[in-house]
Amino acid sequence: MSHDHDDRPGLTAAQAEAALNPPSGRVGGDLVTETLQGLGAATVFGVSGRPAPGLSVALRRSALAYVELGAENSAAFAADAYGRITGEVAVLLLTVGPGALAALPALQEAAAASAPVLAVCAQVPAAGLGGRRHGHPRELRDQQASFREVVKSVHPVRTASQIPSAIAAAWESALTAPHGPVWVEIPEDVLRAETVLPPVSALDATPRELYPRPELTLVAADLLARAARPAIIAGGGAVRADATGKLRALAERIAAPVATTYGGKGAFPWKHPLSLRSWPGDPRVTELLEAADVLLVVGSGLGALSSGGHTFAPRGRIVQIEADAGKLEANHPALGIHSDAREALDALLDAVDPREDPAAADRVRTALETAPAPAADQEQGPAADQEHGPAAAEQGSGPDARVLAAVRAALPDTAPSFWDLTPLTTLAWSAFDARRPNTTHSAQGAGGPGYALPSATGAAFADPTTPVLAVTGEDDAPHTAAELTTARRYGLPVTWLLVDGDGPGASGVQDGGPDAVRPDLVALAESLGVPALRSTPASLATDLKTAIRAPGPSVIVLRAG
Repeated sequence: MSHDHDDRPGLTAAQAEAALNPPSGRVGGDLVTETLQGLGAATVFGVSGRPAPGLSVALRRSALAYVELGAENSAAFAADAYGRITGEVAVLLLTVGPGALAALPALQEAAAASAPVLAVCAQVPAAGLGGRRHGHPRELRDQQASFREVVKSVHPVRTASQIPSAIAAAWESALTAPHGPVWVEIPEDVLRAETVLPPVSALDATPRELYPRPELTLVAADLLARAARPAIIAGGGAVRADATGKLRALAERIAAPVATTYGGKGAFPWKHPLSLRSWPGDPRVTELLEAADVLLVVGSGLGALSSGGHTFAPRGRIVQIEADAGKLEANHPALGIHSDAREALDALLDAVDPREDPAAADRVRTALETAPAPAADQEQGPAADQEHGPAAAEQGSGPDARVLAAVRAALPDTAPSFWDLTPLTTLAWSAFDARRPNTTHSAQGAGGPGYALPSATGAAFADPTTPVLAVTGEDDAPHTAAELTTARRYGLPVTWLLVDGDGPGASGVQDGGPDAVRPDLVALAESLGVPALRSTPASLATDLKTAIRAPGPSVIVLRAG
């Protein structure tokens, strides 16, 4: 029997020579870096000065750029942001035990946001595994068990020859819809031990496509075409699948109003006649969605944050498109279509008959009369009142709304922003006009402090030519202030907006009274060599524009006035 090997990767003459005569001095860590390079990685994230044993020399021998942050959790947040912005696998290197556990909250955030992060973590020597407790430093009885319910897949390695296949399988898993963090665990002695295995050549870890079942597409198309009042909710899955163009085409074909979840911000044009903008929010928008006789949910599980704390109660038929099978019908009975959003919408466009509904845009305008005005449109004077209605104008005059408008005016359309949780952030979820998808991010999954600045750092490595904004409450600033040194060391275009505890957008956390100790954040930034200034709501737009246009990092502390 003959076999056709034409589709298998071949070796160059130099690779063939290296395979037959492997260079001396290589260790298991070299197999890791060679595999990552073969898969297409260029940048890896980790902790300053402390990569896993066996990887330090291997990294120096490789062409990989090793980005060093101050703490494991910060490195993991940076990797998360890099994966979100690029859509590519972000590689994270972790040390055994406490170092790994410190990154757990950030990996939980990556899981919630479906960010493709590949964590390569050291483990105690192989002899200490399988229940044999040798008392190795930082030993955990079952390290991978701490991560198994958080990450998408776990890939344990016990010998050097398993390294390339395990990393390639993890890479494929991270990029197969739904994207997510994955875990590779390698004993320290395997990473340090010399190897005679040949250098790793290019690998193929092409993610599997996730197509909709045709019979479900047919039923969904029939429901939408015959609906009297269809509506669409678009979640983060529509953005990650690069399905925004197909979403717009389908909405226009069936004349369906479109609302986006917070994670789906930017999935549909903000000022489109059919746009209900960010939701949940105004009760009239919620009522329009609940009254739809067919509700198409694309790339969302309608979890607590995307459904007003599970108060959303649709009365019609639901069609749900979701790449994560566990989210199908998790909160509402539906015609569940397990598929990547782009593929499912493409199939629906081929199958659905157009429907006419001249009144659809009027229903959208009526629903938006009391909805929050987008920050970009919050102008002073009667014009704002006429465009958005009395309630919108009233919200547009509040201090947080004016601050948000200043942020939106200063931030370029292409610039990503990363938000720690503050009242200003919750307003941004609903009223921030994200003119481009995949530019507004916050810690909606894990929800803890210390997300914004490390994430902005990772995003800056994804595209060093584009400025990045991080927004943090004053009370949370000390959690990650040390990462200013990372931004300064690499000259990253990161602007950190710190919302003062007594000013607009404040965290609202009790500060312990007038005698509570607060750091001088401007002095702290300047002590680290980062330009900083105090701003007010009146000067914020100008101050932000100046900071964003300047090279390198900067800090702005917002005062009440």
